[in-house]
Amino acid sequence: MDGRAVDDGSPGAHGLLGATALGSEVHLLDTQMGGYDGITAAYLIRSSRPALVETGAARSAALVVEELAALGIGPRDLATIVVTHIHLDHAGGVGDLAAAFPEAEIVVHERGARHLVDPARLLASARRVYGGVLDSLFGELLATPAERVRALGATGEVDLGDGRRLSSTYAPGHASHHVGLLDSWTGDLYVGDAAGIYVPEADLVRPATPPPDFDLDLCLSSLAAFQELQPQRLLFSHYGPAQDVDSVLERSAEELQLWVELARGCRQRDLDLDHAVAAVRERTADRYAALADDPTGKWQALNSDATNLTGIFHWLDRTEDAAES
Repeated sequence: MDGRAVDDGSPGAHGLLGATALGSEVHLLDTQMGGYDGITAAYLIRSSRPALVETGAARSAALVVEELAALGIGPRDLATIVVTHIHLDHAGGVGDLAAAFPEAEIVVHERGARHLVDPARLLASARRVYGGVLDSLFGELLATPAERVRALGATGEVDLGDGRRLSSTYAPGHASHHVGLLDSWTGDLYVGDAAGIYVPEADLVRPATPPPDFDLDLCLSSLAAFQELQPQRLLFSHYGPAQDVDSVLERSAEELQLWVELARGCRQRDLDLDHAVAAVRERTADRYAALADDPTGKWQALNSDATNLTGIFHWLDRTEDAAES
């Protein structure tokens, strides 16, 4: 097999239950977080050692099991479950899927490993951010036995069989436990949230800057590291493949810097969160005009302006207040 050759990943190659073939035995699974189509993805690499990249939320776990079964992956077939980071829309289903696929090794960055084994602190932190919505949108992350979990350091690999592998690159900024994953055969880079949110209908990028870990400098460094990998395609967890790698990564950096400047201006004017959200929406209305007609509200449910601004304010409080003291 020519490891660099992939299909274009355009919609239309749909299988059962929302699976989309992307070429080279890579399949996008729509995990339908909160019942919304087209905002949260997991990816099956159907190699000789099949791997699932991302699980989706806990409430999506049964659907993911069905989608994998439709692709011929039974309970004893999955070799690896790897997550880019442990936020609940990416790794919330780990405990359920570890139980459903007892042969699968669970792979995560070392900063996230203990939270998969004992998720109490992670769930408490998420509940502070999301409140009661946590249960309806995500569900509860179940614990994974420690012996099933393998922790990655600054770099690491996942064996996909036949010489194919996923190589991990530490990519903090969105979260301290975040990695990017590069497929050695296809050049696909699984970017998690480190490159933001990709809206395929509009070829549009939005930042993903939730509390408590957002750090602009680390985000920009992670994007630069991704560019140095020279991937052939970006596979977003939100949502799907993006072909124009350099443009998307450049736009992601631009969006981050814009939102930080807008948040800084709101902070200097001492605006509360509601007024800051209104101010940012006014300033970005033209930029995100393609999202104005979103009757389901799915993009705000996934990636709200309030959550983004809260993360940036938290970072500004840490960095700028410290610099002034």
